[in-house]
Amino acid sequence: MKTIAVTGASGRVGVRVAQELQQQGYEVIALDTRRSDKLRCKQVTVNLSDLGQVISGIHGADAIVHLGAIPSPTGYTYEHIFANNVNSTYNVLEAASILGIQKAVIASSESSYGFCWAPTPFDPHYLPVDEAHPQIPQECYGLSKIVNEQTAEMFHRRNGMQVVAMRYSMVTTDEDLKWHRQTFADPSRYKNILWSYIHVDDAVSATIAALTADGLGYVSLGITSSDTLSDWETERLLAEFYPEVRELRKRFEGREALVSNELAGRLLNWHPVRSWADEE
Repeated sequence: MKTIAVTGASGRVGVRVAQELQQQGYEVIALDTRRSDKLRCKQVTVNLSDLGQVISGIHGADAIVHLGAIPSPTGYTYEHIFANNVNSTYNVLEAASILGIQKAVIASSESSYGFCWAPTPFDPHYLPVDEAHPQIPQECYGLSKIVNEQTAEMFHRRNGMQVVAMRYSMVTTDEDLKWHRQTFADPSRYKNILWSYIHVDDAVSATIAALTADGLGYVSLGITSSDTLSDWETERLLAEFYPEVRELRKRFEGREALVSNELAGRLLNWHPVRSWADEE
């Protein structure tokens, strides 16, 4: 691979992925609805809902990292969020297929499990949550991510394209983590995301590891920190906030995460290295 197309390249993860790829010697084509003054590479303004624009935009790329999406079920009407996220992912993978591109990494989300934005909160079926846990969202954003994962799997079946769907937890920066630490007096604040997060540095390294890996076919991976976003020990969080979850598949040590990154570690030889505790 020499040239990588990155959609959503002006976003929090996208701009950092593009910069890191350049530092590693790759040529980058950055695609987004707006240009970024942080990037020093070819930038293309593109509407991902238009297949022709996507084909033109990624022409010449050897692989693609698709991060462009509306990142939550807020700020737009629900039908627009769903249509935008689903259509853009289909178009990116269809364009890659037409152009003979055989590697793609796409942004999925831990929201696909359904806990984060559920109007009617519910407990995990078991803990730790892993990639086999049922995906049962109650809203448009989580549903769009499930459809995108199924779309990716279809393209792998159709032409053998390797597609890795990254189920990112809440992506945080150093500044975010400093703010989050100030909220720890109320440990219920992050209950709905199972106190999970991923530092942007680790999200970037995982994304590039998925891009450069071979032989994965189609796979979805949980991309999350190894610890919780809380100063309480995990067993205490469970006893206080999830006492009804009876199927605990391991004993949690210290602040060990409730969402697993084990599969990503095994397939990508990747492990997160950043923690909110680094900011102490």
